[in-house]
Amino acid sequence: MKTIEDSITVDVPVSRAYNQWTQFEEFHLFMEGVKEVKQLDDKRLHWKAEIAGKVKEWDAEIFEQIPDQRMAWRSTGGAKNSGMINFKALGADQTEVNLHLAYDPEGVTENIGDALGVVSSRVAGDLKRFKEFIEKRHATGGWRGEIHGREVRPPENAG
Repeated sequence: MKTIEDSITVDVPVSRAYNQWTQFEEFHLFMEGVKEVKQLDDKRLHWKAEIAGKVKEWDAEIFEQIPDQRMAWRSTGGAKNSGMINFKALGADQTEVNLHLAYDPEGVTENIGDALGVVSSRVAGDLKRFKEFIEKRHATGGWRGEIHGREVRPPENAG
């Protein structure tokens, strides 16, 4: 597995940055190559993205989610990847967003792209687009529950 770590500071409160990151079905608005993300339930997602000129699909599960702090996921089928995103308040209106991504490039094209830094450039671009996206508008929603392994705790105010 290859790994990439990158971070960016966004000029919004931590809750706003975190809330937007829980809106998976809007990832295509700021993530290059992401065609669609369907949220199947509180823990499971189905992804469709273009990688090295090929459309790939995979399922992923969130195995850790702590509001305003962290979200961690791993693929459960299809393209192999896992990752974690951490949010750290740097003050009332500024948040550090740290992304750790592990992925398994497949085939010659993806391995060459990886060697040339294509994936790390894409991740850096995605974080910059997230910054622009979240700073220009309010978060479009948010899920404030928690996930710890198999345990899903819905938000306290959920009916």
